[in-house]
Amino acid sequence: MTRLIFVGGFLGSGKTTLLYEVTRMLTARGLTVGLITNDQAPDLADTAILEQIDVKVAEVAGSCFCCDFKGLRRAIESLGGEPDIILAEPVGSCTDLSATLINPIKDIMKTEISVSPLTVLIDPSRLKDILAGGTAGLHPSAAYIMRKQLEEGDIIAISKSDIFDPEDVADLSGKLGKQFPDRRILAISAITGDGIEAWLESALNGKEVGKHILEIDYDKYAEGEAVLGWLNCSAYLSGNEIDWDSFARRLMELMAAEFDSRNIAVGHVKLILENGDNYISSNLTGRSGTLTCRWSAGKGNSADLIVNARVEMAPEDLQNLFLLSLDKAAGKEISKRINRIRSISPGYPKPTYRYS
Repeated sequence: MTRLIFVGGFLGSGKTTLLYEVTRMLTARGLTVGLITNDQAPDLADTAILEQIDVKVAEVAGSCFCCDFKGLRRAIESLGGEPDIILAEPVGSCTDLSATLINPIKDIMKTEISVSPLTVLIDPSRLKDILAGGTAGLHPSAAYIMRKQLEEGDIIAISKSDIFDPEDVADLSGKLGKQFPDRRILAISAITGDGIEAWLESALNGKEVGKHILEIDYDKYAEGEAVLGWLNCSAYLSGNEIDWDSFARRLMELMAAEFDSRNIAVGHVKLILENGDNYISSNLTGRSGTLTCRWSAGKGNSADLIVNARVEMAPEDLQNLFLLSLDKAAGKEISKRINRIRSISPGYPKPTYRYS
C-alpha cells in the first residue's frame, strides 16, 4: 500500500526544499517516490524544481487540495505504478487539512492509501512572534492561518535550523511543546540533513494521524488568503552568453527592494530559471535579508523562467511591480517573451469534504 505524506506549513517555510532532499534520500534507498504539488494557478516553480530529481511529479493547479479532492485523486492515479511513497505539498496558505484531507483519505481511500501524520513546517523567524501572540509582520488574518496550521499538525517541524542559533531553536522547541503538548516537535535542516532521519521515522511510522480537527473561522481564513496577491509567470528569455545567475539575483533583488521601500509584507517569492540542464532557484520569504539562491544556471543564450509571488498587495499592482522589475533586470541585453502570466486573489475556500 502506498504511504502518503502531507507536508504543510505557511508560505516560505521550506516545504519544497525538504521534499527535494527527502526524495533524493528515499530514491537512494531504492524506494519509488511520487510528488504532488498544489497551487491556485498553473506554472509552479515547485513543480519545476522537483522535476529536476527525475521522479514523477503531478500538479493540482487552480484550487487547493481540499477544494478539489477529485483533482487530488487524479494526481495520485497519474503517478501510476503504486509508488512506495507519495510526498504532497499543499498550498502554503491552506489550513484545516486534518478535517478536509487527512480524515477523508483515511475513510474514502483506505484500501489504496496509508496516510501519515500531518507534518507542519514553520520558519523560526516567524515562529517566535507567532508564539508570542504577534503576526510575524503579516496581516492578522494571514497570521491566523499560520497559527491554525500549528494547531492541527501531528508533527511540527521547525525548519532552517542550520541558519539559527541552536539555543534559540531549542527555546522555540520548548515553547512549542508547552503550547502543543501532544505533538511531536522536531528541528530540521533540509540543507545539512540534521533531523531529517528523525522526521522521516515519525512520518512513516507515526500512529496519531489527523486527530486535531480545528474549530476555524472560515471568514477569517478566507480573508487571510485574499489579502495576498498571487502571481504566477512563465517566460522565455534570450540573449548572447548571458550570465543567468546574475540576472536571476538581479531580478529578485529589484523586487525585494521595491517591497522593502513600500513596507509590503511578503509571504513568498520563488524563482527558478533553467538553462538546458542547469538551473538556479531563488527564494524571498520576507525582507531583502531573507533572499537566498541555490544552484547555478551558468551562462547561455536562452533560458526558461518561472516566478511565483505571494505578497500582501493587490494582484494587479503585484503584476505591474514584477513586470517593471523584469524589464529593469533584462535591460537591453535580454529579450523576453511572456508565455503566461496570472495574477489573482484566491476565492473563498469551499472544501469537497469536511469531517468532524
